[in-house]
Amino acid sequence: MSAQQPSASSLTYRDAGVDIDAGDALVERIKPLAKRTLREGVLAGIGGFGALFEVPKKYREPVLVSGTDGVGTKLRLAFSWNKHDTVGIDLVAMSVNDILVQGAEPLFFLDYFACGRLSVDTAATVIGGIAKGCELAGCALIGGETAEMPGMYPDGEYDLAGFAVGAVEKSKAIDGRRIQVGDAVLGLASSGAHSNGYSLVRKILERAGAQPDQDFHGQPLRDVVMAPTRIYVKQVLAAIAKHDIKGLAHITGGGLLDNVPRILQPGLAARLHRDAWNMPELFAWLQREGGVADAEMHRVFNCGIGMVLVVSAQEADAVAATLRAQGETVYRIGEIVEQQPGAAQTVVV
Repeated sequence: MSAQQPSASSLTYRDAGVDIDAGDALVERIKPLAKRTLREGVLAGIGGFGALFEVPKKYREPVLVSGTDGVGTKLRLAFSWNKHDTVGIDLVAMSVNDILVQGAEPLFFLDYFACGRLSVDTAATVIGGIAKGCELAGCALIGGETAEMPGMYPDGEYDLAGFAVGAVEKSKAIDGRRIQVGDAVLGLASSGAHSNGYSLVRKILERAGAQPDQDFHGQPLRDVVMAPTRIYVKQVLAAIAKHDIKGLAHITGGGLLDNVPRILQPGLAARLHRDAWNMPELFAWLQREGGVADAEMHRVFNCGIGMVLVVSAQEADAVAATLRAQGETVYRIGEIVEQQPGAAQTVVV
């Protein structure tokens, strides 16, 4: 049987809205970005059907730790404000910070970028942010998927997801079980709202009639609201290597009130002192413009604390000094106490 010859009315994949050539062009743009993230363990570059990674030989009893996440409705602002260079950092941060709290070193990251019509420039900008996040976390960007799906997303919009895999020595995994009454609670400063609470952020921006280019304490509001999530990996791993860290909590959706209890045993509570750290002006502005109650702020936003560490009271100053030497802003924000009957496991006083 002879092959079907194209006719004037024959359809192509491009007619259906998928541009394979654009996808190939994007891969070529991505390759040097991914190359910058290479580290020990990577066995194959981008382009294969699967990515190969060998667990570094320094681990004797490696336990793999994985985490997956997205960027949430912060993407809506990226679309409307045409700011795509930081959301890739957010994507990496949300996963690597999550596996960090188990004491794990992130090893590699994969991303999923889906759109209705592929803009090579926009996608390359987003993935450039992903590569930057991987560099900050010390993990390799070893693969991913770019899906062009006509009719699934409006022009100019896309969705992001990703996952990280890390490793920790089985004997050194951090699970919070050794936390006890009298331990100190340290907080590491956030870089802003990170990637949580943006449905409320967008509602407040709308109510306030805010514009992305308006001045906000010497910066465009766009840059303050879209500041990427801080990646704490290298700094906290340096502290773990030197000190006994009993528990770690990444302050994401659920804020301080819902995330800290995830590392506490029944009968324990964290008492946090609101005047112990500086809440960035962004949060004060959001609370003021939205008329948001204190309890709601503490449950929705990080309120200036992106990572919480629990250590013995005796070692708190030394741990804080190590983290400050790594460039972190550290606050001693509270202590572990007995949970009162019927009371929450995190109380902000």
